[in-house]
Amino acid sequence: MKSPVVQKGKALICGSMAFDTIMVFQDQFKNHILPDKVHMLNVSFLVLNMRREFGGCAGNIAYNLRLLGDPGYVMATVGHDFGPYAEWMDKHGVPRDYLRAIDTEHTGQAFITTDLDNNQITAFHPGAMGHSHLNKVGDSQGVALGIVAPDGRDGMIHHAQQFAEAGIPFIFDPGQGLPMFGGEDLRAFIEQATWVTVNEYEWSLMAERTGWSEADIAGRVAALIVTKGGEGSTIYAGGREIHIPAAKPAGVVDPTGCGDAYRAGLIHGLLHGLPWETTGRIASLLGALKIETRGTQNHRFTLPEFKDRYLASFGTAL
Repeated sequence: MKSPVVQKGKALICGSMAFDTIMVFQDQFKNHILPDKVHMLNVSFLVLNMRREFGGCAGNIAYNLRLLGDPGYVMATVGHDFGPYAEWMDKHGVPRDYLRAIDTEHTGQAFITTDLDNNQITAFHPGAMGHSHLNKVGDSQGVALGIVAPDGRDGMIHHAQQFAEAGIPFIFDPGQGLPMFGGEDLRAFIEQATWVTVNEYEWSLMAERTGWSEADIAGRVAALIVTKGGEGSTIYAGGREIHIPAAKPAGVVDPTGCGDAYRAGLIHGLLHGLPWETTGRIASLLGALKIETRGTQNHRFTLPEFKDRYLASFGTAL
């Protein structure tokens, strides 16, 4: 089991930057998808509400981390159309030091349709993400910890190797990128990583492809974190199984980006040496605050407001 010491420094967030086109289907997918016809699926959803947001896993994580007072340095590749997003990052104090522009590509584009049960169907055009392997972890300075979030396949592999070779502790967060990797790839990521975080569905896929149980993975990393939506999350660390309750949102508006908000909470806790019980609750509350607002980077709060919500949610002061 790994026992990392996180030095003082910054977080390097390797992952995607994207524009999200978000559409809301005013019904339930299950009413329009016939189980016995999935082999010949041909469906069309009328969406009356549509908006374009700034997103991408790395951008979302960095935005949430900034709300907590920590600068998150994004390492990503973007396209020729990135100008409006760059202005947004500057406005909100998110550093752009390690962004690389690929002039021949579009910035990544996600097209997300959400139904009334908060199920989602997403189509993603990677664009400039396919060049993420051009970025090198060694080009950054003063990094205390990193995260390998969904990105181009080669970029994720190379950045994990580079973090490990540099002795920089990092979180492996395969997210939507998990289907790109087979069991051998995933086992290599886990052996290199310091922490692993997945949601419940991703965990099932990871377990199936690696053949490893929670105990197998938790024995190879400092912590395995599995999020379970409204049921909270479980952190397997130090031989313990720590249940983190879900923070109750004021209303469920849009689940897009909640996982990224949760991961920002993990990074904040690790940067500040907080115990897992506190770190998990910060992450849980960030996810709840995000789900109350449409879009992945439109929620706002001050640190005093966050502390008040933390006390109200968990009955203890932060």
